[in-house]
Amino acid sequence: MSEPWLVVGLGNPGKEYAGNRHNVGFMVADLLASRVGAKFGRSKRSHADVAEGHLGFGGPKLILVKPLTYMNLSGGPVAQLAQFFKVPVANVLAVHDELDLPYGQVRAKRGGGEGGHNGLRSMSKSLSTKEYARVRFGIGRPPGRQDPADYVLSDFPSAERKELEFLVDRAADVAEAIMLEGVEWAQNKYHGS
Repeated sequence: MSEPWLVVGLGNPGKEYAGNRHNVGFMVADLLASRVGAKFGRSKRSHADVAEGHLGFGGPKLILVKPLTYMNLSGGPVAQLAQFFKVPVANVLAVHDELDLPYGQVRAKRGGGEGGHNGLRSMSKSLSTKEYARVRFGIGRPPGRQDPADYVLSDFPSAERKELEFLVDRAADVAEAIMLEGVEWAQNKYHGS
């Protein structure tokens, strides 16, 4: 429990993006910050908002990060902060939207591909590895022939917003489980339900 965790909520800065599907990582990071009593502030070391706290009594230190570079350049601030806080890649956790999961599914994973996700692609390039942990928040595929880029940059519709708070809470639970017990434990606990 001695090594810190760098938890990266992937999203885009600015009010116009706040409710977008692509910004669910920011939503989960905000909830995790409130759970540990931390407040986000602008980092002097990287182009990101950062909040620091501890997960439970005697738990690991958390460095919560919301990159402010827009999604496709998220990796730079992540790598800078991981280096500054001396966080090993094994303790980097990305929280992101996932087109390949139906809306409502939240999954834990370590490594693997990026599935066309520009934030993950940027992180993998900047960290020189794909072997970081992930919380994948299912947003489903766009309907009909809608461009996936337009879909992820649109807000959750009212039918999905009814469940959104519960699902963000669940994603935060999965993130905490990964940090406290490991990816495999989190998968066993949360993937069956």
